[in-house]
Amino acid sequence: MKNEKIILIIDDDSRNIFALQLTLKTRKYNCLSCQSTAEGLMFLQTNPQIALVLIDMMMPEMDGYEAIRIIRSSAQHAAIPVIAVTAQAMSGDREKCLAAGADGYIAKPIDVDKLVTVIEKWL
Repeated sequence: MKNEKIILIIDDDSRNIFALQLTLKTRKYNCLSCQSTAEGLMFLQTNPQIALVLIDMMMPEMDGYEAIRIIRSSAQHAAIPVIAVTAQAMSGDREKCLAAGADGYIAKPIDVDKLVTVIEKWL
């Protein structure tokens, strides 16, 4: 593997998780995934080797914005890079994600080269 750091994928759509995992694994990244923000926050608590989070912003129960704010409020996880992933590529969405505490922003459909560039920037 490229390194032992793990990328956590948080997305409520199993198809998106599958596609992201396949893409990242072919580029030699380790991945964990979960389908809820609550589960993602728990994964962060129990897996200290998580080095980066890819989070879908439009999640049921707790959206990505709230989850990022929780991650940023934790002294243990405040420095973990968080990349917002959204299908809502509307004007102002990028700024809204960054204002919530995201380090980067990727719109769906995901441009794989752009995704890898953003990940490598933060890892």
